[in-house]
Amino acid sequence: MKIIDSHTGGEPTRTIISGIDLPKGTIATHEFLAKEADWIRTTLINEPRGFSAMVGACLCEPDDPTCVTGVVFFNNCSYLHSCLHGTIGVVETLAHLGRIKPGEHRIETPIGIVTATLYEDHSVTAKNVPSYRSAENIEVTVPDWGVVTGDIAWGGNWFFLISDQGPAVRAQNIEALTQFTCAVCDALEAQNITGSDGGEIDHIESFATPEEGLDADSQNFVLCPGKEYDRSPCGTGTSAKLACLAASGKLAEGEIWRQASIIGTIFEGSFLSLPEPGQFIPIVTGRAFVTGETTIILNPDDPFQHGIPTIHGT
Repeated sequence: MKIIDSHTGGEPTRTIISGIDLPKGTIATHEFLAKEADWIRTTLINEPRGFSAMVGACLCEPDDPTCVTGVVFFNNCSYLHSCLHGTIGVVETLAHLGRIKPGEHRIETPIGIVTATLYEDHSVTAKNVPSYRSAENIEVTVPDWGVVTGDIAWGGNWFFLISDQGPAVRAQNIEALTQFTCAVCDALEAQNITGSDGGEIDHIESFATPEEGLDADSQNFVLCPGKEYDRSPCGTGTSAKLACLAASGKLAEGEIWRQASIIGTIFEGSFLSLPEPGQFIPIVTGRAFVTGETTIILNPDDPFQHGIPTIHGT
């Protein structure tokens, strides 16, 4: 199995480029990985090869022949609906391999097609799947924190978005922010607060005014499934934020929103309105860098050839 590692705004993506027999199409590949070959996920993401913040991407043959590839994303505990930082990483990986050149490319994901434009400077703009805010000002009672208010939005994953509550959104507070957002996530589940389709809200996003010196409109901390935080501004999280801003009339169509991450990296975002009320196409621009190429070796004598089980503690 051959992989290429990259990072987008500091968040890693580990892309499988060859060495696995897969069914055709992203839905079929997703089902195959989840039901029959989860060892692939644990091999790549768990220690000793990986670490809990790693996101995996498995390239596959798309059902739609207009797409350059299909892709299924996964992390330290499960499979993701979508991942825009990972999409940007996949585009840079395909460019590194010489499979694509600057221009527009369609990428098939389990929830729909993302259109990505690769530029000469290797920045990437991704047009996401339709996104929307499903509820605003939802209150959840969080032990040790009281009532926390947030919006629920779909940006390719389900998010609970919190502004100016909990620990200050600053890098020195990462541990406290992790504890706070984990408590919010647990409280949402305990109080049966879900996305509009009944989907689990497994991403918690906390926002504040950016720290001094950052050329951004907002700074966030994003808790991902598996209790790890996103080093990038989070592409699907930025999409959810854009949907909320659009729904509230706080951002005009085509206007740029600069979203900073907890470590200070930045995505640029905007949106297009769709005919359906409250539906928007988020547009997110970022840059990925290839960091390594590896051949995965599976030694049957190695007790951890498929990773150390549940090293992330979930």
